[in-house]
Amino acid sequence: MVILGIETTCDETAAAVVRRTPDGRGRILSNVVLSQISEHAEFGGVVPEIAARAHVEALDHIIAKAMNEAKVSFRALDGVAAAAGPGLIGGVIVGLTTAKAIALSHDKPLMAVNHLEAHALTPRLTDGVPFPYCLFLASGGHTQILGVRGVGDYVKFGGTLDDAIGEAFDKTAKLLGLGYPGGPLVEKEAAQGDPQRFALPRPMSGRRDADFSLSGLKTALRLEAEKIAPLSDQDVADLCASFQQAVVDVIKDRLRNGLRMFRLRIGPPNALVCAGGVAANQAIRKVLHRVAFEIGAELVAPPPALCTDNGAMIAWAGAERLVLGLTDPLDFAPRARWPLDEVTKAAEKALVR
Repeated sequence: MVILGIETTCDETAAAVVRRTPDGRGRILSNVVLSQISEHAEFGGVVPEIAARAHVEALDHIIAKAMNEAKVSFRALDGVAAAAGPGLIGGVIVGLTTAKAIALSHDKPLMAVNHLEAHALTPRLTDGVPFPYCLFLASGGHTQILGVRGVGDYVKFGGTLDDAIGEAFDKTAKLLGLGYPGGPLVEKEAAQGDPQRFALPRPMSGRRDADFSLSGLKTALRLEAEKIAPLSDQDVADLCASFQQAVVDVIKDRLRNGLRMFRLRIGPPNALVCAGGVAANQAIRKVLHRVAFEIGAELVAPPPALCTDNGAMIAWAGAERLVLGLTDPLDFAPRARWPLDEVTKAAEKALVR
């Protein structure tokens, strides 16, 4: 089957066409992503109204380009998938409404895809990972440890109580005057710094759960910076290194707990999967390899272009759902918040029917 996927939940306008073969393998026929980083950089973060307007202006052209590169017509599609949440509601509305129009005008089934589910299923597109596996999702908006037992079957073992990891990196960069997006800039500065100079906290470490909390770490960093202001270049590098090391230590502790909970509830995972833009950080990638090695599992990391927001992951999730008959009505409502446990409950009801 051939599926068109549309992604507009944040500041990337994306569309892709993906083919799923009967044996469950996937092939990306096109994957077009337009970044809005330049439009948001001066504000130090994503402005929802600007993002939604940019999606309106660009999406038709992005879809046309994806269809042309894939060399398929709308008539040749087997379905249309769009990210229906969670995300910035203005952008979600743009993408989902466009998908509904295409599905209606060409009489194709609609798959309203949960953005988190798309991340969760991406390793099946890129690496054919069999169920069950453990997913560590770390991005600008999400930080979760999930058990992926099947399509529409997810168990959340841990999540952030406040800031997501990517959000914490961006706020650290803004605090230190580094610019946006902050993750790569903080990592670059950290490579030149001393991670032991500042005694920053490791929030939640030592607890038996697998949840994260990063707001206290961000506050501690600000207080340390204020103590030694004005900051020299080396001060900035040392603050970044200390912050990054604290995040790495927290991830190691939280992920070990999450994997312990996974084994108790589900059994041994077939892989540890990382997704989201934060997974591109090399210090974080290193600790993920270490934790995976400890449990005798493979670390699977999709290519960076498929870790951040993209249309291919939406199209693939749509294909995986369509195979099971999990389609959605044209009045499906876009959602700013959409926990994965709600996806699981909805899938269970649909499959029972």
